[in-house]
Amino acid sequence: MKPLIHTAAEMAESGIRRLLVISGENAWCEEQAVTLARTLPGDWLWVGNAPGLPVNCAPSAVRTLLGQEFLHAVFDARSGLDAEALAVLAGTLKAGSWLVLLTPDWTAWPEQADSDAARWSDSPQPIATPHFIHHLQRSVQSDAEVVCWRQDQRFELKPFPLRPRWQAASGAPQQEQERILTELLAMAPGVAVVTAPRGRGKSALAGMLLARLAGSGLVTAPSRAATDVIAAHANEAFEFVAPDALLAALPSLHADWLIIDEAAALPGPVLRKLIHCFPRVLLTTTIQGYEGTGRGFLLKFCASVPQLRQYSLSAPIRWAMGDPLERFIAGALLFDDEDFSDAPQGEIHFSVVEQTAWDQQPERAAGLYRLLSGAHYRTSPLDLRRMMDAPGQRFIAAATAEKTVGALWLVEEGGLGDALSQAVWAGFRRPRGNLVAQSLAAHGGDPLAATLKGWRVSRIAVHPARQREGAGQALVAFARRHLPACDYLSVSFGYTPELWRFWQACGFTLVRFGSHREASSGCYTAMALFPLTPEGESLTRLAHQRLQRDAGWLQPWVEEALPVSGKASTLNESDWRELAGFAWAHRPLETSVGSLHRLLLASSLPLLALRGRLEKRLALNVLCRQLRLSGRKALLAVQRREAAMALASLDAARAQALKEWVLQLQFFH
Repeated sequence: MKPLIHTAAEMAESGIRRLLVISGENAWCEEQAVTLARTLPGDWLWVGNAPGLPVNCAPSAVRTLLGQEFLHAVFDARSGLDAEALAVLAGTLKAGSWLVLLTPDWTAWPEQADSDAARWSDSPQPIATPHFIHHLQRSVQSDAEVVCWRQDQRFELKPFPLRPRWQAASGAPQQEQERILTELLAMAPGVAVVTAPRGRGKSALAGMLLARLAGSGLVTAPSRAATDVIAAHANEAFEFVAPDALLAALPSLHADWLIIDEAAALPGPVLRKLIHCFPRVLLTTTIQGYEGTGRGFLLKFCASVPQLRQYSLSAPIRWAMGDPLERFIAGALLFDDEDFSDAPQGEIHFSVVEQTAWDQQPERAAGLYRLLSGAHYRTSPLDLRRMMDAPGQRFIAAATAEKTVGALWLVEEGGLGDALSQAVWAGFRRPRGNLVAQSLAAHGGDPLAATLKGWRVSRIAVHPARQREGAGQALVAFARRHLPACDYLSVSFGYTPELWRFWQACGFTLVRFGSHREASSGCYTAMALFPLTPEGESLTRLAHQRLQRDAGWLQPWVEEALPVSGKASTLNESDWRELAGFAWAHRPLETSVGSLHRLLLASSLPLLALRGRLEKRLALNVLCRQLRLSGRKALLAVQRREAAMALASLDAARAQALKEWVLQLQFFH
């Protein structure tokens, strides 16, 4: 223990943190960690589901620690490793800290089931994650500043290179911060963005700006709790307004500056509205790390803002430059995503990349991940783990001789049994995974839709310098030719006309359009299919025809012009079945809008709850008040009863038969 204690003192003087891996049997690992904690003074936070120290936190709650600082910590990965929680914990440690990582026996670890896999693998039981563990072990073994203490080996701490003495930040602006502050204070009306890895002082910079302003400023962010650093530096000048409250108060709310902290975590449409309502706007965001925002924020949103002023912070504030722990975490979790600064040249070739590439060709696999990460708004360690070890994943690479220029990530879906698919259709079951396959059943008209097999495009990316060359369409075409036997290729995406034109050009047919904007993208969810078998063609045709029949009824519920048209007014067999699912099972009203409108046209009953919502478009609270109902659940129950009465009034025998069929669907095997 003495060498570790002596090294900790040297680390404090140098302003760095390091990783200490303790690997072996459960009891032995815990004994070493507890002994070290008792010997070396510090906070000693234990992160794990079986805490061995008084100060502890479950991995699922570790995000609540952001903004706090600890001296030394233990991360218990003996039964499973939450990679995001590990990265968050590393970000809370002070200079001079050891991050102690407890792992199973080193040689057995890759084949041991990982309890964390239940969150991201869509497997009913925890699975082994050999590709990630091998990658992590290689990262440990190749890093000379990581200490690895294995039960099966003699422990020896080799001396580390001497580092210069570190001067801790005094609270005054650092050189980078002062330069940016000077430019912002003199900035003409417009928008500026400050990006940086965590720990560089961008939130402190925003607070300093507020404190120095001659005029007024407002702060907004996805979470009020995340703005504590801004508040600490802004003092009396700090005023926070939540994004939804800010939008509701426009245009009557005025300020000289609006500061949007962690801007990449807000939907693009929300950001666009906000930046147009204030003379000067500062966006701050973390572009890599466990926040998972990626360079997609810069590529997609910032590129669309005219004359945007871009700044970045590189020097860490809370630890020294070149901190070994930060370097290890960034390397092991591939936080340094593709920056797209080099334009790859040469002819593009396409190939399938298997998950085994993480062991056999790790740089090739990492290049694929970095491209996907850099091109998307949000990529987190969860995605890395899924890409490495989750079953049913497939990857297509487009590459020149020197570099990956395009990537396609596909996920296997469908193949559910008849009974389970029907239970999903009725709303009785929602098994994990199968995003599009379940939606085709749960939101579509075919109870057996989820029995068909498909591959869903999870992500697609093309290097910006090689876009507009047809590489994206070529990736999709290559995938169609090299997929295992299945009924269709699918995609679920946040609808924009530009994105839909791309998928349409790839040969996809639109089969679903959501009625609510997604919080993450601010867009309506759209789903499209490319059929590959006669069964897939039938499913695609019927789903598209259903969307056409419902489009005119759906359009008033969405603020986007639908790319399909039609407005059927006569009930058909599919409508009767769908209405039975609404009346006697758990299918949502939003899924059944078209069928319910046709039912209202066919029925002469008052049906006040249904007509009030669908025909009069009354707000839920207004309708509940009129009908003297306690809330949404009570209203939905009345609407289901009204649908049942209307069906029975049109054809009692048919309605009764459908009711009996629907109720049987919950008793599947």
